[in-house]
Amino acid sequence: MAVSSVGRPHSRRHRITVPQHQLTAVVLASILGLPLGAALAVLRFPGRNAVIVVVNALMGLPPVVAGLFVYLMLSRSGPLGSLGLLFTPTAMVIAQVVLVTPIIAAVARQMLEDLWREYGELYILDGVGRVRTIYSLLLLGRFSLFTAVLTGLGRAAAEVGAILIVGGNIAGVARTMTTAIALETSRGDLALALGLGIILLGLILAINSTAQFFRNTARRMAAI
Repeated sequence: MAVSSVGRPHSRRHRITVPQHQLTAVVLASILGLPLGAALAVLRFPGRNAVIVVVNALMGLPPVVAGLFVYLMLSRSGPLGSLGLLFTPTAMVIAQVVLVTPIIAAVARQMLEDLWREYGELYILDGVGRVRTIYSLLLLGRFSLFTAVLTGLGRAAAEVGAILIVGGNIAGVARTMTTAIALETSRGDLALALGLGIILLGLILAINSTAQFFRNTARRMAAI
């Protein structure tokens, strides 16, 4: 799906891809990040604290660094260059997965550690295996974990640096709302850039409102 934006009458018509790429990235990041966060909350192994430190540090990974890493992997001289993915929506998804997965994993670990402290002894006494325990905790904390997913979605929606590097800001192919804002600002079309910014802000507010709703729902259910 795409949204067409028209600039000055004599200028240009460009197409902005909208959230399907971000949604795909967040789904993939959730598939990776939620089990990782649950495993870090439940399992005890040598180097666990170091892994937690790394995951927490990657929450603040600069987008341009993530974009550069993916660019090097997908460039012609890189190990995945033969796939021809650079400057495609797939490259943008990969970059966003790299950025969002640590966020979802870290937030999920913090939430599930609280559940593990509360119910961990029951799982141990019942002899439940670690894999089943992780699966059970993910189900038990699903409403709280949805806020972690929405946090990742908010991060993906606001991303610009990494996708500029790996996507190339190609109209109709790899141009998102954030990269369009950067482009129109550089062109001096501040009215269009401001309009896109207001729309993006509205989307982010909607995401955070939804996250707050699910957070409150989880608290009410925990109090029952």
